[in-house]
Amino acid sequence: MAYNRKNLLEKIIEVQDITLKYRKEGVTFIYIYETYIRRTYRISYSTYNNWLGIPAKAELRELDKENNL
Repeated sequence: MAYNRKNLLEKIIEVQDITLKYRKEGVTFIYIYETYIRRTYRISYSTYNNWLGIPAKAELRELDKENNL
């Protein structure tokens, strides 16, 4: 569980970047999850799929913009 929304979004971005890196090499989502994500981030496969659908970079930019005002 993340301490706040910013930490959660940063964690989601890490997972998305790892996924993009290995998808370009032609690796399946389930293999990426089992090999690189599950033990490091301790999330379920359904949470992993949910995180892939979140526009985390845009939300983080918006959150930073709100905090700087």
